[in-house]
Amino acid sequence: VQLQASGGGLVQAGDSLRLSCAASGRSFSTYAMGWFRQAPGKEREFLATITWSGGWTIYADSVKGRFTLSRDNAKSTVYLQMNSLKPEDTAVYYCAARPYGSSRFGSEYPYWGQGTQVTVSS
Repeated sequence: VQLQASGGGLVQAGDSLRLSCAASGRSFSTYAMGWFRQAPGKEREFLATITWSGGWTIYADSVKGRFTLSRDNAKSTVYLQMNSLKPEDTAVYYCAARPYGSSRFGSEYPYWGQGTQVTVSS
């Protein structure tokens, strides 16, 4: 499966953004999806994951209550709605896919998108 992330940009603190991750290839609806981010000089950070059905999501504490992950299997797309953005949310955001169940661990995702930059100014 190939993934294309989009929707990043430059926003001010408190603003919202919605990231999209469009998948191509077969069997998207059987893949769990995840979002991660990496800021300069920092390790990759898990943000959220969603099951193939969209019935179960897990969020990192750092984004819980502010970010919402959803998916539309008919459009082969997942969405990360990000509200109340903070300067510390500045990073490159990556979507990833894995067969079977969800995971917090990036090493368990074989497929990755190219990343989209999110910059939050104070």
